[in-house]
Amino acid sequence: MPNSAKKQKHILLVGNPNVGKSTLFNLLCNKNQKTGNYAGVTVASHEGTYLYKDEEVEIVDLPGSYSIYPTSEDEAIFTKYLIEEQEKYSGVIYIADALNLKRSLLLYQQIKDLGIPVLMVINQVDLAEKRGLHIDSKKLSELLGQNILETNAKKNIGIEEIRESIFKDEFSVSDKPYFDIPSENLGLVFKISRQIEENNFYKVWTLIAADTYLGKLESVKTQLNQEDRKCMVPKRLQVQETIRRYQQIDGIISQTISKKPQFKELLTEKLDKVLVHPVLGYLVFGIILLTIFQSVFFIAEYPMNWIDAAFAWLSETSRTWLPEGPLNSLISDGIIPGIGGIVIFAPQIGILLYFLYLLEDSGYMARVIFLMDRFLRPFGLNGKSIVPLVSGTACAIPAIMSTRNIENVKERLITILITPFMTCSARLPVYSIIIALIFTDGTFFGVKYKAIALLGMYFLGFATSLLAAFILKYFIKNKGKTFLVMDLPTYKMPLWRYDFKLVLGKVWEFITGAGKIILAVSVILWFLSYFGPKDDFHILEHHSDVKLENSYLAKIGKQMEPVISPLGYDWKMGVGILTSFAAREVFVGTMSTLYSLDDDAPEKSVIEKMRSDVKPNGEKVFSFATGLSILIFYAFAMQCISTIAVVYRETKSWKWTAIQLVFMSGLAYLASMLVYQFFK
Repeated sequence: MPNSAKKQKHILLVGNPNVGKSTLFNLLCNKNQKTGNYAGVTVASHEGTYLYKDEEVEIVDLPGSYSIYPTSEDEAIFTKYLIEEQEKYSGVIYIADALNLKRSLLLYQQIKDLGIPVLMVINQVDLAEKRGLHIDSKKLSELLGQNILETNAKKNIGIEEIRESIFKDEFSVSDKPYFDIPSENLGLVFKISRQIEENNFYKVWTLIAADTYLGKLESVKTQLNQEDRKCMVPKRLQVQETIRRYQQIDGIISQTISKKPQFKELLTEKLDKVLVHPVLGYLVFGIILLTIFQSVFFIAEYPMNWIDAAFAWLSETSRTWLPEGPLNSLISDGIIPGIGGIVIFAPQIGILLYFLYLLEDSGYMARVIFLMDRFLRPFGLNGKSIVPLVSGTACAIPAIMSTRNIENVKERLITILITPFMTCSARLPVYSIIIALIFTDGTFFGVKYKAIALLGMYFLGFATSLLAAFILKYFIKNKGKTFLVMDLPTYKMPLWRYDFKLVLGKVWEFITGAGKIILAVSVILWFLSYFGPKDDFHILEHHSDVKLENSYLAKIGKQMEPVISPLGYDWKMGVGILTSFAAREVFVGTMSTLYSLDDDAPEKSVIEKMRSDVKPNGEKVFSFATGLSILIFYAFAMQCISTIAVVYRETKSWKWTAIQLVFMSGLAYLASMLVYQFFK
């Protein structure tokens, strides 16, 4: 059947946070969206399609929510899409959590009362059985008047049944609302429904019960009299609705869920006695981090050596086979070493991301949120802030976007402003190459000095972010006090193969994303280094005899030296810092290109050239003091155009974006200068 004849269907995927929506979305649409066993992983809607029996189905995965009344940015995305885009989708797949069915039924009822067609899926039934909970799905189906499917998204069970039910349009619409509008508010609801021509009374109720007025009510609220306004106390109305709904839900639960007596304490409860302990919890977290950073150096060492040798062979081969001249120099000394300088760090980035994904997938990150809440409170943050901060060790951009599930405006803004201090994967190549230059291969109680140094850089980023948060909390005004309310999910076996596949995709994104920039930068650097002020670069066949020291690039770099020399940097490092404004990792690619372009000792590797490079006075270019200065500079400097853009997009404020950029850049310069002057 031709594409034009295919039927199309648009479906929403909704439910509470951490019920397996993202995993189900990935299985239905064969996507590689990141999943995690804690609330707030999906912070924006994700779209995917699949083909089933010549019907094309588009699935939209919305952020998780406990209620249709939004309390945070991600819940606002959910509510807005659900209500305002109702004409655009055919129905809703509602994912209920077998372990928390009572809580799941609250949002389910609200969606049904909005008149939205629903297909109900109960996920994690196997885990409920392990906890001694038995759900009578047949009885529940009768009580709800709703077709119910059971799935285990982690094990790919029940996915075909969902596709078949969507194909057969097995979505149900409620004949009778679960929630009856209180009699004292019925007159106002009826009055507004006539004004905005809305027949669904519950939809009108949500307009007056929401903390911020939604939709069409904006245009009619000015017409309401003073008596009507007195009835519109959102929190009171929401509480009233929730109490009435749970009275109904309790009756449903009592008839459908039975609990087996005297079942053994689960592994989750046993582990939590240690992992969320007020003392042992932090100790275990520290050991886990140290193990990860030890692995980043130990496991990655072999593939890094293979990659280094492969690019050296590739560079030498191109130098041998290509005819002498500008093209040979550009490819052999410019492009190949530049890209190789980034690709070599792919194993380290992959190992770090893989460990983080396993921690998220297993449910441990939810414990970290709980554990860190009390610790973060004095700094103007709450436990949910740890999710963006930890995610920032991969990339600041999605980490900043993940702040949308932080309800409090002040805490969200502070988290956005401090997240770039966390050591992202783009900093890892810079740290790795500098640490390799200035630290020996020795060990301390079996742990490599390099691993301890890298862990120290991560802790420095975290400590600086907390200090910045502590300062910011006195400058950003706050309304009201917040509390962390969350449930800890049961521990689950991570999806080892799936997470590995996800990491490969992320590493490839890193290589291709950085590679494009490196390619452009390498060409520019080669051109500026290949020619000098006295060279005739109009004749491309001309072979330049210009030394790197006398090139246009050196001239530009030396113009910067008065500014960067107090930090211990020479003109090459200045060029590296300049190019790394595009992205931090470009610094490594730039240094690889520059040292490959240097004709001295071509048989040496780039890192050997960097280690043996000396200043005119005989002092090592990459001395311990200079190396520390570079580490400190990149620990604090913003140095990422994409992060600046996403900060503005999330804050919608040029003022805070500019303050962040100026503060981080100024701090980086001042701190690195002090470090160099002290240690030299």
